[in-house]
Amino acid sequence: MTVQLYDTKAQALREFVPLDPGNVTIYVCGPTVQSGPHIGHLRGALSFDILRRWLAHRYGRVTFVRNVTDIDDKVLANATDTEPWWALAYRMELEFTRAYTAIGILPPTYEPRATASIPQMQEIIQRLIDAGHAYAAPSGTGGTDAAGDVYFDVRSWPDYGSLTRQSLDAMEPAADADPRGKRDPRDFALWKGAKPDEPSSAAWESPWGRGRPGWHIECSAMSRRYLGPEFDIHGGGLDLRFPHHENELAQSTAAGDGFARYWVHNGLVTVGAQKMSKSLFNFILAEDVLRERDPLVVRYALAAAHYRSNLDITASSFDEAEAAIARIRTFLERAARTLRDDTDDVRLEAQVPEAFAAALDDDLGVPQALAVLHETIRDGNSALDDGDREAALRAFADVAVMSGVLGIDPLDPQWRSADASAEASALDALVRTMIAQRADARAAKDWASADRIRDAIAAAGIALEDSPDGTHWSLIDG
Repeated sequence: MTVQLYDTKAQALREFVPLDPGNVTIYVCGPTVQSGPHIGHLRGALSFDILRRWLAHRYGRVTFVRNVTDIDDKVLANATDTEPWWALAYRMELEFTRAYTAIGILPPTYEPRATASIPQMQEIIQRLIDAGHAYAAPSGTGGTDAAGDVYFDVRSWPDYGSLTRQSLDAMEPAADADPRGKRDPRDFALWKGAKPDEPSSAAWESPWGRGRPGWHIECSAMSRRYLGPEFDIHGGGLDLRFPHHENELAQSTAAGDGFARYWVHNGLVTVGAQKMSKSLFNFILAEDVLRERDPLVVRYALAAAHYRSNLDITASSFDEAEAAIARIRTFLERAARTLRDDTDDVRLEAQVPEAFAAALDDDLGVPQALAVLHETIRDGNSALDDGDREAALRAFADVAVMSGVLGIDPLDPQWRSADASAEASALDALVRTMIAQRADARAAKDWASADRIRDAIAAAGIALEDSPDGTHWSLIDG
């Protein structure tokens, strides 16, 4: 067993060797909750959900931390007189949670909010000041705009830029704070002094005056608090590599922590080859997609491409995913119906096929893993057609375990909403009534009526399968 992951910092595939083989540790940058989630957020969270599931399958235990940035310039900017920043942040956090849950993303082991780790942030900042890698804005410099600000001194840390392989002099100035208190325009804010136009509730006492944390220090503090000074994997979207992850790496290592051993980044969702972004107003809200599409279909569509590739999502993406889910469901239901009680035993004993495991071990190759899954479905259907019970059972077990690992088993109870169950029951009752009418017509040798009923069922997109134990129906694939 060798899992390989593409390490963004090394810019190469690396064999994954966890610090503790009995407990893989992962920190993923979660949402800044200034507004609701779009499907780009879902794709990013889903990428690491599948990584987590696979590493749990390989190693048994994964401690998974995904934070919530609930204090930030954007959160404050979107607050109103009737909805203060903390209320907005909580409401948006709930929206993210609902969307994540809808598409089967497992809840984190810990999901800390930034505002709950202010003392830990201040402790790291003080260590950086003591080590000569950070400084408070000089008194009287920059006026009130810089009062109370603390900055990371990028020129004090020779490795700054190592994550994204940039030279310091080629970098743009950091735009996260007024530059007048900075020694270098590329220095970034660790602590932001309280401003007169910001609510008093968005400031905390500190050795440098009342204020709030900079964005980057939040993740350094929370990852250290919940996973320790060194952990296995740091994840996030490609757009976070700079400046966010570059700055996290610099401040944590300059403070003396080993920090992340592997850097894993997911590709973005694009619209017409342009990054989906709230700032560009080209995003598709998660709630809109989930209102129009089956959540399981959304999960499949967002997971089908390799996690590091950009995904240009279209209506056809969801149509193809819907057809794929139908193929999985139809085979599993047909096999369970035909093989009956034997399927329960093989489910418990099933192991993932070697080709499937090899695909996921190779930098989480979900497209290749899905190819193995669908090839197994084709073989299983052929075995059912040929009456090869042993081969059909083996295929059923393989498909069940593979779809379970990826979180796309359509027979899993999590995908059965109350509305969907009611609709399915109503459809089943109608189709069974027509099947009974067809059976009566055949018994009376009224072949014309029997054919007419069968054609009407087929026209509705439903296939019938006559077997020794009765007639069964399924939706026609595609």
